[in-house]
Amino acid sequence: MSIVTVQLGQCGNQIGHEVFNAICSDVHGKHGLCSKKENESYQDACKERFFSQEKDGVPVARAVLVDMEPKVISQTLAVAARSGYWKYDDRSHFCQKQGSGNNWANGYSVHGPKHKDMIMNLVQKEAEKCDRLSGFVTIMSMAGGTGSGLGAFVTQCLRDAFPASFILNHVIWPYGTGEVIVQNYNSVLTLSHLYRSSDALLVHENDVVHKICAQLLNIKQISFRDVNRLIAHQLGSVFQPIYASEGALHYSRSPLGINWQVRPPCPGSSIPSRHSTSKPLHFNTSIANLVVLRGKDLHSADTGSFQDPALYTSWLTPQDAFNLWKTPRAFNKYEKSAALVSNSQFLLKPLDKLVGKAWNMFASKAYIHQYTKYGIEEDDFLDSFTALEQVISSYTTL
Repeated sequence: MSIVTVQLGQCGNQIGHEVFNAICSDVHGKHGLCSKKENESYQDACKERFFSQEKDGVPVARAVLVDMEPKVISQTLAVAARSGYWKYDDRSHFCQKQGSGNNWANGYSVHGPKHKDMIMNLVQKEAEKCDRLSGFVTIMSMAGGTGSGLGAFVTQCLRDAFPASFILNHVIWPYGTGEVIVQNYNSVLTLSHLYRSSDALLVHENDVVHKICAQLLNIKQISFRDVNRLIAHQLGSVFQPIYASEGALHYSRSPLGINWQVRPPCPGSSIPSRHSTSKPLHFNTSIANLVVLRGKDLHSADTGSFQDPALYTSWLTPQDAFNLWKTPRAFNKYEKSAALVSNSQFLLKPLDKLVGKAWNMFASKAYIHQYTKYGIEEDDFLDSFTALEQVISSYTTL
């Protein structure tokens, strides 16, 4: 089963490049404790999943690159080609020298409809190269203009064009002290629109990843590339194939664990006014958890605590809510690794805080004109707030 990756905006293209780098490095790395035959099957499955036909002996990424500025895409194409291990198809990108800046409405209402046919034609060509299409992974920022506004529009187009395919949106949650004054507006609009079109969201918080770089990896001067590379390795460790205990290659229907799924777990009522969550979160209640173990010492890893019913909502048993994937095949250069992907209350407080900040700005009509001039009306904001309040309410009552 193959995946088509859609890289949107500067953030999406830079992280997408690091993801393919990590996956390709893993394919060419040591195969850990699995046999040569198992490793060859692993490599073949990975190549089918993420790469199409080889050109001059070099695998070509199954990806479409989209940005309103040509500079980032040109750099991304060039750096991938210079690696010698993989490359992008030079014809699978779209860029137009007319930046949408950080204005969500410009990306969603102007550039999206204007360039829809060209972008979707590129997606269709990549999809037609797949013998078995599993679905799409989009990589994008929540807070930027192209990455969020155009990304939300393209996700809607993907849902319309491929109604039976799985769509995962990988989104980057902005720094709490971001430089974009309207990033909370952009984030609220992005999340509410993806809520209607996406099957799942996989979220990385910039602040959390930054802290990992500083405290666990001891990086003194943290760059965006350090952050992007860490994100890419975490994604790769989840997306790569798994061998079951009997040695058979295993992929779920989607290779997708869900960090946070924005479809509410139970019906919620509309809450048009802004409120804060009042329920104290003594611990992180989950709907589902996936643990992925790779490399050495699999049998000594104790995952029994994930079977504790107290971790989960009352209407799911641990047997239904917890999955463990493990393989002796190590990921990349790591001797052993563990990844947790959780659909839980983890992002409830950050979401509530983000919506609260956006609501306070909206109540004072701050910067609304930057959106209304491109056709995003106040009612569109209210619909977005209502949708996210439903999500907050549903996850609060887990």
